[in-house]
Amino acid sequence: MIFDTHAHYDDDKFDEDRDSLLKELHSNGIEYILNASADINSLDASIELSGKYDFVYAALGIHPHYAEEITEDILEKIKILAQNSKVVAIGEIGLDYYYDNSPRDIQRYWFERQIELAKELQLPIIIHDRDAHEDTVNIIKKTDAKQVGGIFHCFSGSREMALDMLKHNLYIAVGGAVTFKNSRKIKEVVEAVPLDKLVVETDCPYLTPEPYRGKRNNSGYLVHILEKIAEIKGVSMNEVAEATLINAKKVFKII
Repeated sequence: MIFDTHAHYDDDKFDEDRDSLLKELHSNGIEYILNASADINSLDASIELSGKYDFVYAALGIHPHYAEEITEDILEKIKILAQNSKVVAIGEIGLDYYYDNSPRDIQRYWFERQIELAKELQLPIIIHDRDAHEDTVNIIKKTDAKQVGGIFHCFSGSREMALDMLKHNLYIAVGGAVTFKNSRKIKEVVEAVPLDKLVVETDCPYLTPEPYRGKRNNSGYLVHILEKIAEIKGVSMNEVAEATLINAKKVFKII
């Protein structure tokens, strides 16, 4: 049984077959899916998906791409929506210095504010960090985010950074990149991080693993990520699937 800890099934790329696909995935061993919000519209969409499917949970937060659109009223909306029992995390939140769709000082401000909200709600966080390692780590430490912990989504830092993040109550999420031929850094991270600190994710419809790279991603492709982790760790795929499922349920407090 498999837990996809980061998906975007509210994305319009799933509009034609969302219902049939999710039912098929669940019947084929995807036991849980966490649908992560990104923008303001996806807050309600994630709640709607989690209400429609027993196996889908929601994370609520605003991606750094849209940091300029965040207001205190939006945070208040997240706070209210988070009273729903299917909301198990605040995310995805963080910094993105690759695209810089929002000014960096605004990204940093709202990253901190959303961590503070997570601490108020006692919910774990899901962190987005692209080309912003130093500032991301500094904010995690400054805000004492380890009080709630969470998941470092699509981890792209070094082995040393990953081990440091474990000290801050964060799990390392492994996605499609681990299957890419030139992805040396994430393979080193998987080798170094204990299995009880790893989770798996798709970020679908994005970041499709080999051998389907370039196509729309979905949770069914997690088997290729699990196989690669198993190969790196020298254990069975079932062992990785079971461990990452247990880890995710622990993070999200799903009994």
